[in-house]
Amino acid sequence: MTGDESAAGTAAEKTARAADGTERPPARVIVVDDQTVVREGIVMLLGLLPGIEVVGSGADGFEAVRLVAELAPDVVLMDLRMPRCDGAEATRRIRAEHPGTQVVVLTTYADDDSLFPALKAGARGYLTKDAGGDEIVRAVHGVISGDAGLSPQIQRRLLERLSEPETAPAAAPPDGLTVRETEVLVLIAEGMTNHEIARALHVSTATVKTHINNLFAKAGLKDRAQAVRYAFRHGLTKPEGRPGS
Repeated sequence: MTGDESAAGTAAEKTARAADGTERPPARVIVVDDQTVVREGIVMLLGLLPGIEVVGSGADGFEAVRLVAELAPDVVLMDLRMPRCDGAEATRRIRAEHPGTQVVVLTTYADDDSLFPALKAGARGYLTKDAGGDEIVRAVHGVISGDAGLSPQIQRRLLERLSEPETAPAAAPPDGLTVRETEVLVLIAEGMTNHEIARALHVSTATVKTHINNLFAKAGLKDRAQAVRYAFRHGLTKPEGRPGS
């Protein structure tokens, strides 16, 4: 064994030990990300990290829920913005149906629209994709132990949010629409195209289409004209020329 291999082995042994010095089995992890290159890169990185065993990977939230049911992993590393079923919704389902599996969000985005829905859905950790290997290992084993696996910048944002003045709670969106789906609905009512909505919300057109499909299904809508009437009926927007009516 070379000096480098010996050093790597020593590091692995230390990382694979719990705080009380006892050895712990590798954390069984599933990786979920809709971008193949990114997903395979994360799987490759995790394969080099001590104390982690990748047992599966998926491309969207539906696959995440299915894989958790099949493999019963300790932790899911979950992207947020994915087609068909996003990370927040998948997290909610996993935590409701498989409480023994924890979720750590691993995403490019650290904005409030991504952060807080994921945490409310039950995610115990939240890391951005520039996190280092040591940080990922700490987060994974931390959530297994019952701790919150949040990166320093996310912890700062939570503290900032908690220190903001309280405002009156907004009315819950109708028919179980998410905040993002409601935003998309309002922009549809304002006459925006999918491309314009994507630019306004800084997301892809494919993501906008996913939100539209989801909100149409939840609200029982067939087309954009019905969506406009629905938005007016629920007070989400006002007909032009009749402010406040």
